[in-house]
Amino acid sequence: MTEHPPHVTARTALHDEEDTAPARPALRVVHEPGGVDLAAAEEAACQFLNALGISTASESLRGTPGRMARAYGELFSPRPFDLTTFANDEGYDELVLARRIPVRSVCEHHLLPFVGTAHVGYLPGARILGLSKLARVVEYFACRPQVQERLTKQVADWLQTHLEPKGVGVVIEAEHSCMTLRGVQATGSTTMTSTLLGLLRSDARSRSEFLALTGATS
Repeated sequence: MTEHPPHVTARTALHDEEDTAPARPALRVVHEPGGVDLAAAEEAACQFLNALGISTASESLRGTPGRMARAYGELFSPRPFDLTTFANDEGYDELVLARRIPVRSVCEHHLLPFVGTAHVGYLPGARILGLSKLARVVEYFACRPQVQERLTKQVADWLQTHLEPKGVGVVIEAEHSCMTLRGVQATGSTTMTSTLLGLLRSDARSRSEFLALTGATS
């Protein structure tokens, strides 16, 4: 991840010098693909299919290796975005929660997809976040080979570091095709993971409110 400009520490006092302090610049989040070579990926996909006894000589399969390469290239390429924050002028101190954010990622053990939803919330400190950015952060960490446990913690840790809220909570529920389509073939099963930081971990009332609103305790 390349961040431009460097992170600026948020003020701890909400109203001190608000009129004279300069606006805080947005944090640019840029994906560095690390040299994606679609031609080489297409060739490798063709060899992979052939090694499994699937001929790509027919008209219907001739373009499949290229489509595979482009599909995985898309799955592993998050869109760049600006982490736009605003001064918490009113001192809002209640939970902000974005529910049912779509999640799609790829299991790093089998390179099969897992899909589901994420619930991401925080207790604001000196700054509040543009709501769409919660979904952007989820997408950023999901667009790579992943395990759900790591994905959940990465989203929470990143928001805690760059937003500096009083607390962060992330709950992800997903269905893993490596469980439902192969192996145990547990069709319909889902996996739920959570990470709670700050007051959403240490304060029982805040923790209960967050988990109840996400449905994690229903």
